[in-house]
Order: sequence, then structure tokens, then C-alpha cells
Amino acid sequence: MAFTGREDHSITLEDAAKLTRNYRESAGAEAIKAGFFGKDTLQRIIDQDGCAGIRIYYGKEDDDTPQLVLVGADADENDIIRGVIAQRQIPCPPFCGKDNELNS
Repeated sequence: MAFTGREDHSITLEDAAKLTRNYRESAGAEAIKAGFFGKDTLQRIIDQDGCAGIRIYYGKEDDDTPQLVLVGADADENDIIRGVIAQRQIPCPPFCGKDNELNS
């Protein structure tokens, strides 16, 4: 399958809430629920030559803190590893905003 950059990843709020609730219930009250990346970083990844989208890897610091690693991917499903790679999300908690169906 070749990536086009136009893949539909839509999900209903109800389905998204179920997925995040399942995770929160298994991960525990103190677990990181999500990570925020600013649009400038995301745009820098997307603007790379040949980038069809972003692949997100699950990672873990030496102290077991979960991290997300973002890298561009081309139409041939290859990571663009000689470009912008992002990490160090802003974690939720503590930066979660108001309670909603996805985070509480």
C-alpha cells in the first residue's frame, strides 16, 4: 500500500472516548494520557520533500516515562530519517486543559 497523504483517519467522538477511556483504565491514574506537539513542529515535518504524512512511534525514557517520536513518512511508507524528527511532547497531565470525554 502506498501512502497518498489523503488517507481518512476520521473517528467519532464516541469511539475516540472509548479508546482513550480503555487506555486510562488500564494505565492507572498517574499515567501520561497524551502529548501535545505545536503546529510549527508538525508543519516542519509535513513540509519536508516527499512527506505524505507523519508516523508516530511509541517510546520510553530511561526512567520509564512514555514519549512519542514523530517522523515524516513518504509515499513508499519509508520514514524520512534524515530530516525533522520530533519528540519531547508536552505531557497530559499536567497540561490537559479542561476535562472532556477524551481526557477524564
